[in-house]
Amino acid sequence: MGCPSVKPLTPFTMPIRWYGPANPEDPTYRHFDRIVNLTLHAGLFAAFNSGLWVVQNLRHPWTHLNWLTLTWLAMLVLHAGVVISMRPSGEQLEP
Repeated sequence: MGCPSVKPLTPFTMPIRWYGPANPEDPTYRHFDRIVNLTLHAGLFAAFNSGLWVVQNLRHPWTHLNWLTLTWLAMLVLHAGVVISMRPSGEQLEP
């Protein structure tokens, strides 16, 4: 009896890649720029806040850490709302 065949893992989709010249006047290019900024914002939020919460659990409690996290999360949600609201419509896209 042989081993059952193992399917290779499907690769994850690659990050956003811009093909062509960078044109800041292009609405799609600006939208991708806003998406990249949002992902950087979310990554910094996750890294910084998780580090602060680990330090708080290892040492003494910080009374205002809840407010810092909730305020930053509100700003992140607002940022996501702005990115979604500024998404270019279909007629603005170039063929």
